[in-house]
Amino acid sequence: MNDTTGSAESERRHTAEELLQLIRPQALEVNLFRGESRDIGTPRVFGGQVLAQALLAASETVEPDRLAHSLHAYFLRAGDPEAPIIYSVDRSRDGRSFSARRVVAIQHGRQIFTLAASFQVPQDGVDHQFDMPDVPGPDDIQPGEAMSAERLEQVSRKLRRWVNRFGPFEIRPVDLYDPFNPKPRAPRQRIWFRMAGDVGDDPAINRALLAYVSDFHLIGTATLPHGISLLKGNVLMASLDHAMWFHRECRLDDWMLYDCDSPNAGGSRGLARGMIYDRQGRLVASTAQEGMIRVVEPREDDGVGGS
Repeated sequence: MNDTTGSAESERRHTAEELLQLIRPQALEVNLFRGESRDIGTPRVFGGQVLAQALLAASETVEPDRLAHSLHAYFLRAGDPEAPIIYSVDRSRDGRSFSARRVVAIQHGRQIFTLAASFQVPQDGVDHQFDMPDVPGPDDIQPGEAMSAERLEQVSRKLRRWVNRFGPFEIRPVDLYDPFNPKPRAPRQRIWFRMAGDVGDDPAINRALLAYVSDFHLIGTATLPHGISLLKGNVLMASLDHAMWFHRECRLDDWMLYDCDSPNAGGSRGLARGMIYDRQGRLVASTAQEGMIRVVEPREDDGVGGS
């Protein structure tokens, strides 16, 4: 291991510890929680952060043996990365096998996000899944090099943080893509990812981290057929909603494959879907997201527009 590689791994482990602290909301009162925000180079709070914090807030109000199996969220307003977020949890229902929760995220006195989540006592039943795509494994893909200083000089200061937004996650794309010189291609991308450090076995934490990282790459898949990129400064993007289904247990400190596609774009919106597999080929989660996508005239020192 050379010094550069070792330094990068050390930095990822440090940011992984920070992320584990960030996604855990602080209990203020019964059903009321406070989450910190983090500026990663976007003009708004990163959607994955709000997803993870809201899901953990809801998880704190159910019995420990009940795990989230689905969530459906709407991003209502841009969140302020310089201010904390208050999460109010409504205990909608507790049945014999399922619990339902609704979470409202509030900032500066206004709702910025809502989430509905369902939790279930683990149960046996019928079992099937799609096969994992036949792609090179993470060990067969060379780690990506850090973006050159010359390339970084081509983007704004905020975008430089966004370029390095993966922080605690090591990313190895199966399908190579140059965001500085985008060419139209099929609306599909496959990405291996894992988190640095020891995440632990807590299924609630691993689900929250999976929700966090699921907001990377997903809606960007809808831009691929059009040869457009956020880094060109002429695209505005923002998540509108996010849905997720948790199928099987996983640990985010081992390699996971994110298989994303986009069946449609139109009306300044794009739809993207994703399936997340572990390296053993088990389908651990499915996602879907619609986002706003607008092509505009590039502006000087433009910031990234979406999550």
